[in-house]
Amino acid sequence: MSEVIATETMSSTMARLHAALSQGMFVHARRLINEAPAADVAHLMSSSPPRKRELIWKLVDSTREGDVLQHLDDDLRALFLGRLTPKELAEATQQLDTDDLADLLGDLPDDVYREVLHSMDEQNRQRVLKALSYPDDTAGGLMNTDTVTVRPDVSVDVVLRYLRVRGELPDTTDSLFIVDRDDQYLGTVALTTLLTSQPDELIEDLIDSDALRIPVDMDDNSVAQLFERRDLISAAVIDDDGKLLGRITIDDVVDVIREEADSSLKSMAGLDEHEETFGQVLPSARRRLVWLSINLCTALIAALVNSAFENTLEHLATVAILLTVVPSMGGAAGNQAVTLTIRGIALGHIEQSNYRWLIVKELAIGSLNGLILSVALAVVVALWRSTAIGAVIGFALFFTLLIASLAGVAIPLILRKLDLDPALSGNLLLTTTTDMTGLVTFLSLTTLFLL
Repeated sequence: MSEVIATETMSSTMARLHAALSQGMFVHARRLINEAPAADVAHLMSSSPPRKRELIWKLVDSTREGDVLQHLDDDLRALFLGRLTPKELAEATQQLDTDDLADLLGDLPDDVYREVLHSMDEQNRQRVLKALSYPDDTAGGLMNTDTVTVRPDVSVDVVLRYLRVRGELPDTTDSLFIVDRDDQYLGTVALTTLLTSQPDELIEDLIDSDALRIPVDMDDNSVAQLFERRDLISAAVIDDDGKLLGRITIDDVVDVIREEADSSLKSMAGLDEHEETFGQVLPSARRRLVWLSINLCTALIAALVNSAFENTLEHLATVAILLTVVPSMGGAAGNQAVTLTIRGIALGHIEQSNYRWLIVKELAIGSLNGLILSVALAVVVALWRSTAIGAVIGFALFFTLLIASLAGVAIPLILRKLDLDPALSGNLLLTTTTDMTGLVTFLSLTTLFLL
């Protein structure tokens, strides 16, 4: 119920803001923008055409610019980062978490990046440099250094007094990290455990020494899978020597999952990862043209296949009528297999050890469905036109469904092996494979047995 209310409230705010902007009520619009959560303002900008997006940005208070920037997509963020001077950037981002700040600075040109670092105080500069030393797609690139650490040899009462003096905990803090004097990570103590324990108990007696330790070089997708499997809110990041470097929180993991899903969805449609709904016409057209050109080439190849069997099509009108049935069925079967395979890869279910089982399973499914559907199609065509044509198209359908099932699982695995996005197989490669198989098989058998 609370999610529904939150959604309705956000929709209402967006509607009022759009109305205020459309009517030129900029004072009212400014108030609405700067009262709304930064994430909602970023969402509004991403959901608006370029001209209105520029207007919204001008109405954002300078003290909130950093918060809004961190929620924008990479391309939009880079666009508006370029509007700020190094001093303005430093002021706008001084309240951001280290990981968010590192993400923003990573999008800047080198000269601007150096100026922004120079304008920071020494402590923030070192924290950002540490975060930027790790690749974006690793645990080190995701982590934040704002950890709360305590020693194991102090009492619960001492820790609670320390927390009261500190006055504020970092966002998404569900536990404290326990380290020794050399910063070796020992485990965690949940805040709930701390609050319900006796004041004189020692922290070392409350440590969860089995708490997850994430290596700093683990890739971000593996981190997301660990969080999903273990229902984590936060986890420690350690170096090769077991020293605590920082922590990863669930909000960072949600961003990874969203970005991965977004990238896969776009790849399956042949879209560039930077493509946005309200992007400018010329850049969007240029990015899409490459993929459409490749698709045009594959369509021409299919046309060449058809032309090679021109005599067959001229003599058998029934074959021409049924020509699209086999490739279409192959594409449908292949898409089922490829979707499940890509999902399995994304969830970490598919590893090299179970490749063979998965391939055999899909071949078995393709064989079973192929047998049932090919017999059904052969009977229908035999009753409608000809037993011979029914037999030919039935065999062509069986063979095509078999190849489509194999291609649906094999192509994503091959792309993964080549360090390419498996989602690319959902469009061009799979469609080309099933279309060519269906056309060549059907027309070849028709030419061989019916002419």
